[in-house]
Amino acid sequence: MDKKELRTKYKRLRQELTPEEIDDKSIAIANRMLQLDIWDKTYFHLFLSIEEMKEVETEFILQILAGYDKEILIPKSDFNTGEMKSYLLTDNTKFQKNQYNIYEPVDGIEVPESKIEVVFVPLLAFDKKGNRVGYGKGFYDKFLSKCREDVIKIGVSFFEAEETIDGVLESDIRLDYCVTPTTNYTFREMFS
Repeated sequence: MDKKELRTKYKRLRQELTPEEIDDKSIAIANRMLQLDIWDKTYFHLFLSIEEMKEVETEFILQILAGYDKEILIPKSDFNTGEMKSYLLTDNTKFQKNQYNIYEPVDGIEVPESKIEVVFVPLLAFDKKGNRVGYGKGFYDKFLSKCREDVIKIGVSFFEAEETIDGVLESDIRLDYCVTPTTNYTFREMFS
C-alpha cells in the first residue's frame, strides 16, 4: 500500500480503539521499552500524544524516563517553517495546546539537536524495513536530518508492521526500532 492508503487505514483502525484499549496497549508498549538497549543514554526527545488522534499515550514512557532520571525533551513545532525545536521538561514547564491540539511548551530551555540521543517518533504505520508513515507534514524527517548521525529513532505503534510501504522517498528517515504492544522490531542492524 502507498502512504495515502496507509494513513486512511490506520486512522480508521485507531478510531475503533476504546480508551481502555489505548491505555492497555500504551502501557504494554512502555513496558516493552525497558527491553531496549537505550537506558545508558541521557537526552530523550518525547512527543506528547494527541488524544483526539488516539495516539499511543506517551505519558507512561514519560514516567519511565522520569523514574530513570533522564533529561526529557518536548517538541514545539513551527507550522510556518516546518521546523521543530526541543525544550527541556522541568517542574516549571508550562504547556498550551496549539491549533492541532498538540500540547507544547510555552517557552523554556531549548536543547540543540546535537545533544539528543534518543527520539521517540510518532507514526500511523511502519513496515518491516523501518520505514514509517506519519501525518505527511514532514516535521520528523526534517528534524531527524538535523540530529546527530547516531541518534536512536524509536517508533511506537498500536499495530504490527506492514510488509512494505510503497512510495518511500530518499528523504524519509528510517526507524532504528519500533515498539508495539507485543513486539520490539529492530531495524538498526539492517542498515549499518
